[in-house]
Amino acid sequence: MHVTFLGTSGAVPTTARNPSSLLVRREGERFLFDAGEGTQRQMMRFSTGFNVSHLFVTHIHGDHVLGIPGLVQTWDFNDREDPLAIHVPAGTRGEIRDLVTAAGASPSYPVRINEVAPGDTALDREDFAIRAFEVDHRTTAVGYALVEDDRKGRFDRQKAEEELGIPPGPAYGKLHGGEPVELDDGRVIQPDQVVGPPRPGRTVVYTGDTRPVDSTVEAATDADLLVHDATFAEDRAERAGQTGHSTARQAAEIANRAGAKRLALTHISTRYAGQADRLAEEARAVFGGEAFVPDDGDELDVPFPDAEG
Repeated sequence: MHVTFLGTSGAVPTTARNPSSLLVRREGERFLFDAGEGTQRQMMRFSTGFNVSHLFVTHIHGDHVLGIPGLVQTWDFNDREDPLAIHVPAGTRGEIRDLVTAAGASPSYPVRINEVAPGDTALDREDFAIRAFEVDHRTTAVGYALVEDDRKGRFDRQKAEEELGIPPGPAYGKLHGGEPVELDDGRVIQPDQVVGPPRPGRTVVYTGDTRPVDSTVEAATDADLLVHDATFAEDRAERAGQTGHSTARQAAEIANRAGAKRLALTHISTRYAGQADRLAEEARAVFGGEAFVPDDGDELDVPFPDAEG
């Protein structure tokens, strides 16, 4: 899994930071989370590719959605035929539809707008899901958690071949798939004799704009990467609360409670232009894992928890 930070600024862009957008690439699929103004240019600039199948919108404030009309139109110009699914908070379908048709016509390819509420599964696949969770902003909003299923345990080939005398071949695949195998000598080998315990998949959580809330802790439990609102430094904690945002320290406290491994601090206020290290330092003073403020264009691989893939 690979993450590209396309936009890390707060409500107003700067010369260095675009408004909010995050691209996650997994097994050849690209998922876009929020699309602030200029997102398509960021995708070109950082060579992420344009083949996005699903767009997940946290809320409809301009700095998270004003890139949608341009993206939709460019895909149309490029003769896109594949359908696009846009997932949005419940009650906001109409506003997103207006953005999709802002240029005066509907795109020539299918666009489905799917409303989600906290707890809903926005996308359900065979080996992972993307779920909406509750956040606390100044408007209807959700966060999203990409959660992979557990993987099969490791197959102990040496034990199978040398200790149990199982000849290489189809029997290995059956055992690894959870089926018992009967050998020529009548012995029945159970999968747990040669297959280790299930191995956890990966979890990436994106909050969008939010105050610190318990629901993020639940969604980000043991997350490999938590991308959290960190609009302000701690001396602006009151302002953060008033505007529905978090401080870097508050984001770190959430990450600690969740047991997240890495914390990316985003939605950085323009008041910290050239001073983002201050936010990272405040978070690192609290968070036991790796905390950082990504720049636009920064990329991050998310390895499996067992670090061996």
